[in-house]
Amino acid sequence: MTAGNGMDAGPPHAATVVSRIQESPTIFTLKLRFTDAAVQAAYRFGPGQFNMLYLVGVGEVPISIMSDPADREVIGHTIRAAGRVTRGLAELKAGDQMGLRGPFGRGWPLQEIGGRDVVLVIGGLGCAPVVSVIHYIHKRRERFGKLVIIQGVKHTEDLIWREQYDRWATLPNTQVLVAADQGAALWPWHVGRVTELFSLAQFNPERAAAMMCGPEGMMRAAAENLLQRGLPESRLYLSMERNMQCAVGRCGHCQLGGAFVCRDGPVYSWGQVKDLLAHRGF
Repeated sequence: MTAGNGMDAGPPHAATVVSRIQESPTIFTLKLRFTDAAVQAAYRFGPGQFNMLYLVGVGEVPISIMSDPADREVIGHTIRAAGRVTRGLAELKAGDQMGLRGPFGRGWPLQEIGGRDVVLVIGGLGCAPVVSVIHYIHKRRERFGKLVIIQGVKHTEDLIWREQYDRWATLPNTQVLVAADQGAALWPWHVGRVTELFSLAQFNPERAAAMMCGPEGMMRAAAENLLQRGLPESRLYLSMERNMQCAVGRCGHCQLGGAFVCRDGPVYSWGQVKDLLAHRGF
């Protein structure tokens, strides 16, 4: 099963909740497995792609895949309970069933950037598309250079997986920089905008690639900073968010200029979207 093979556009396949983890008051992780063992065995995805998760009688929602492609047993999704479908998904427990179709979209070009330093810029509540890259690189550490993780949140309580950030900071050849717009007691990292951390990031722009996701204003500012440091446009990638409903470029809800995020993204190079990001609401 790969994106765009026709099977994805059809009805969802039944999937079982293997486990559920409450990450924060509003964010949870579901680990799923297709009920049909043959479907599970055929399923393949790349970091940065997404699935459509379906609840009977409620609806369907696009959710990024945050597990490692090498994990053939379960498919992980970290979800924020914010709407009707996601609040319904939040009620599921181990053993419950739901629908899943995918994977969809174009993921991160990890094969093309092998051997380079990797700079990850994350804005918001976890940003699973980039967290999947962290998992991928750490399990294949010899294939990449230095890993720099730059995370920004509005409030300190918005940082989920805090223990993972602490652990990542102890790993060899890895730098972790975290900022919160609003600090709190015992907050060990920077207080201020995430872009204030870029001067501390240690990497070689000539041999680096950058990947980012989060609010578009933050990504524009981060991209400008990285480009000023000498990172080539061709090695700067962004994961875009739009209202994706059909996931196969038919309904038009996720149109971005002349492209459709569900089909042509969600990962784009800077050259593909820099002109669109210059116009608010495009």
